[in-house]
Amino acid sequence: MSTLLLKTLREEPADAEVPSHRLLVRAGFVRRAAPGGYTWLPLGKLVLDRVTTIVREEMAAVGGQEVSFPALLPREPYDVSGRWTEYGDDIFTLKDRRGAEHLLAPTHEEMFTLLVQDLTSSYRDFPLVLFQIQTKFRDEARPRGGLLRGREFLMKDAYSFGLTDQDLIAAYDRMRAAYQRIFHRLGLEHTVVSAVSGAMGGSASEEFLAAADVGEDTFAGCTACDYAANTEAVTTPAPPARPVTAPPAAVHDTPDTPTIAALVDVANERRLAGRSDWTAADTLKNVVVTVHHPGRPDEVVAISVPGDREVDLKRLNAALAPATATLFDDFASRPDLVKGYIGPQGGKVRHLVDPRVAPGTAWLTGANQPGRHATDVVSGRDFTPDGTVEAAEVRAGDPCPACGDGSLTIRRGIEIGHIFQLGRRYTEAFKVDVLGADGKPVRPTMGSYGIGLSRAVAAIAEQHHDERGLLWPAEVAPADVHIVAAGRDGQVAAALTLAETLVRAGIRVLVDDRPNVSAGVKFTDAELIGISRSVVVGRRLTEGYAEWRDRLTGERKDVPLVDVPGVIVATLG
Repeated sequence: MSTLLLKTLREEPADAEVPSHRLLVRAGFVRRAAPGGYTWLPLGKLVLDRVTTIVREEMAAVGGQEVSFPALLPREPYDVSGRWTEYGDDIFTLKDRRGAEHLLAPTHEEMFTLLVQDLTSSYRDFPLVLFQIQTKFRDEARPRGGLLRGREFLMKDAYSFGLTDQDLIAAYDRMRAAYQRIFHRLGLEHTVVSAVSGAMGGSASEEFLAAADVGEDTFAGCTACDYAANTEAVTTPAPPARPVTAPPAAVHDTPDTPTIAALVDVANERRLAGRSDWTAADTLKNVVVTVHHPGRPDEVVAISVPGDREVDLKRLNAALAPATATLFDDFASRPDLVKGYIGPQGGKVRHLVDPRVAPGTAWLTGANQPGRHATDVVSGRDFTPDGTVEAAEVRAGDPCPACGDGSLTIRRGIEIGHIFQLGRRYTEAFKVDVLGADGKPVRPTMGSYGIGLSRAVAAIAEQHHDERGLLWPAEVAPADVHIVAAGRDGQVAAALTLAETLVRAGIRVLVDDRPNVSAGVKFTDAELIGISRSVVVGRRLTEGYAEWRDRLTGERKDVPLVDVPGVIVATLG
């Protein structure tokens, strides 16, 4: 450590929002270079390389062959796939000196597909799994959380190519098992959840989420079965269509009721439709959004959900992908949309409803007139929606869509991996055909499998720290053992000699041999850096002893210095 490029911090970084960001900067693992971009310092690079090695080993174990593409790519392949437009502002684009357009790649499906088209010709070349480990770029609107949401990040992306749907399923299952092995080796507690594919395309999709309170992903699990899904992928059990028994819709004066809460109070006070038991669940909330279609004009759409629910824009955007939605705010340009009193009847704009708004259900909702609402507005009689959409928030206690017996719990997690059954979206786009065993052309089918490697480092830090600092799992720690020379009087020389012995035994060692640094500072830094096993060469050196410490177990014991290598080898297995 006397020659290591390292500076630990006692103060919290001003821009640190989450524990991993705070601790990785304080312990000298990373340094902010730009918004959403970080420099990996020597200790951090050691951890990142350990994570990368584990991933590379497991990819090779399932037959993956490693390649490496450029990060700077031409526009044309992304035009063919349609993703130049679909990605919109989420990609970095630029022009070269000749005016040709390029992008900094966010993913490489197009390039993998073109490579397979170029280098394969027969069924004998399949099945095939290719992967790369490379820096990716996405123009995040608001980078946050240090390494958790950056604009530049290291990723492993793999792609399987097969000739049948059975080939795809087999490759997907192998990769799913490989991911579980990877995250077990990384020491990450994780849950596999159903997910949506988004701009990646494809059908079956699962995310691997590391449990963390700071995670941006919210996922649901069932109390009675093994159902688990990202809330964006949770489906709503729709009630069956009902016979229409409600009386004709009636319009009522309800001044000063632009909110659901105010409407319910007035409805009960005035006994609208003869009732005094109105609740928010009896009302229909109509939220107007602007849908931004890639390459097409924007569209105004009304989203209807039960009044006791909010519209979850993440769920809505997942349902509308590749389009995105934002709340509509230009009501002055649309006098036909009466803010606070919008109802589904009248068909002013395209109208999508929550699945709970089934035919025959009756609602208290806006009358499309200032200060007025209508009772007994029946779906299928008084309005006909243009479709259903999963846009309402998912809440703890909601019924499980899989078994129907249990209820949902809600947790937060960090997305560390995502796998897709892409199918033939990209091979269709590029018209990739190979000769089948029967002499006829066959179009390969693809799977896509990604792991955020730099994000995985942050996720490990989120799950493995305490009030004193980081606490790395053994397989990813920057060293196997941290030797602390507590003072002078030959302690530094003894620590370095011990380190040389351990290195010859194949053990990775970090030695704190810094001169003019107090023992207290060295111990504090050791806990901050987070190598769980350490040896203190200190006051008992003159008696031939060193102190063995294990933060994982809390064990501390004095060991004869000559026995320390054996203790460490035995501990490391």
